[in-house]
Parts: sequence; C-alpha cells; structure tokens
Amino acid sequence: MCGKRESLRRDRNAVAPAVSTVILTAAVVVMILVAANYASAFLDKRMAENEYSANKQFMLTTGLQLDDIAWTIGRTQTVRYSSRYGNIAVKVDALRYCVFVDGAELFNVVTSIIMFNMPVSSYSVGNGYFERVTPTHSGSFLQAGTSASACHVLCVEKLPMSDGSYTRVVMVPTIRSMVTEISRGSSATTYFKFYLPVLKFPSGQQYLSQSVTLTGENVTKFSIVGNSQVRIAVEFLDPDFDNEFFQFDNVDEVISLASLSNPVIEFYVGTVNVKIGEV
Repeated sequence: MCGKRESLRRDRNAVAPAVSTVILTAAVVVMILVAANYASAFLDKRMAENEYSANKQFMLTTGLQLDDIAWTIGRTQTVRYSSRYGNIAVKVDALRYCVFVDGAELFNVVTSIIMFNMPVSSYSVGNGYFERVTPTHSGSFLQAGTSASACHVLCVEKLPMSDGSYTRVVMVPTIRSMVTEISRGSSATTYFKFYLPVLKFPSGQQYLSQSVTLTGENVTKFSIVGNSQVRIAVEFLDPDFDNEFFQFDNVDEVISLASLSNPVIEFYVGTVNVKIGEV
C-alpha cells in the first residue's frame, strides 16, 4: 500500500491543484460572460419591443390630436414620446389627394406623413410585415361616419428603402365622410361632407426634445350644389412609399349622387403644421 501511494504522489501526469483551479475559474468566467451577453441581448430586444409597442400608442394619440386640431385655426397640441432606439421622422409630400366632381377636378392637395422609425438592427418583425392598427375594419382612405378616424395608423416593414432599413409606425392623413339629410316641407337636401387634414412640415426646425407639436393653420372649404358623382383618387409621390407600403383597398373611390335630389357637396381641408422636437 505504501508503494502505491508513493507512486501516485510521484505521477508526473497528475494536474497540480493551482492549475486545475485556474482552469475551473476560467471556465466559470467564460460561462458568466456568455450568459451576461445573452441576457444583455435579450434585455435589449425586449426593451426595443416595448418601445415599439409604446410608440404605436403614441401614434394613435397623435392621430386623435390631429383630428381635433385640424378644424380649429390656431389650436396647438404637443405630444411627447420616449425613444432609445428609434426616432420620429416626417416624409414630406408623400401623398396627393385629387377630388373630381362630375369628371372635372375640383382641387388637389399634397400631404406629408409622420413616422416612428425603428432600425431593423434593433427590432424587426420581418420584411413585408404590415399591420393596420386603425381602422381595423377597412383599408379604404375614405372612411364613413361621425366616429370615423381622419387618419390611418400602420405598422410597416418594407425593405429595401432609400431612406434606410426600418420597422415603422406610420400616421397617414385620410378622409372622413358624413351624410346629413335636412328636410324642408316636401323637399329634402342631402349634404355630403368630407374632412381631410393635411400635414405641412416647415423647414429649418431644431430638434430639442422628443415631441411632436401640431398647430392648426387654416381650414379651406369647397362647396358645390347639384352634382351626380364625386371621385377621389390618391397618388403616391415617392416610389418607395407606394400602395404596397400603404395598402389602401383602392386608389380611387367613387360616390354616386345620381339618385338623390338636391345633393350638396362640402369639402373641408384643414392644414396642420408639424414641428418635431421643438419646445
């Protein structure tokens, strides 16, 4: 027995306690670093996902404010947001709405859109992803009813695009229509009223805070009596921001008035100035 113990102590292939301790410590450190890196990446992903969801709500709130401000000249509202990964941007002159009455153009207006852009390196839901946050029941740019929204809020990831690779939450001004019939004795007059907010983005702005400020500039009214058809068409002014991006049900909407007596058409176009980051 003594010989065996002595030969074991003299075994040159045995690992010294100090060396084994260093190896075990190094292995533990490597495992901790891998786990910390995984936890950091997971945390960043969840924070980016939460930011993206929060800015969906921000865009919905901004859309509600737009609907209040567009019809009151001089009214101002600032909506604040929080962002670590993304940023608010304006796509200037993205859409043109053209209005025709009985085949003749009544007017056309150009509007910008507001976007929250999240780099796909921080958060991605997949190229080609599209979600219509509001309205959920229809993709038409012409919405009917007193409770209809005057804008669409969309979530879009479309790659590649010339301004960068982003997952976006987009607020798009659209048109609300309402129909009112007023009777006077034996006759009746049907009023077709259309409301379109238009976003304008003045140049030379300073980005001092995470906020969007909307200011009602003016309201223009167009009124025509006794016509048989209204046609509204939307045009896309940037190849990247086409109907594959917005996914409207149609790019042309027609409202027939031929069966009505004494139809009156009224269009209200509310111009809203957009300031980003100014306090």
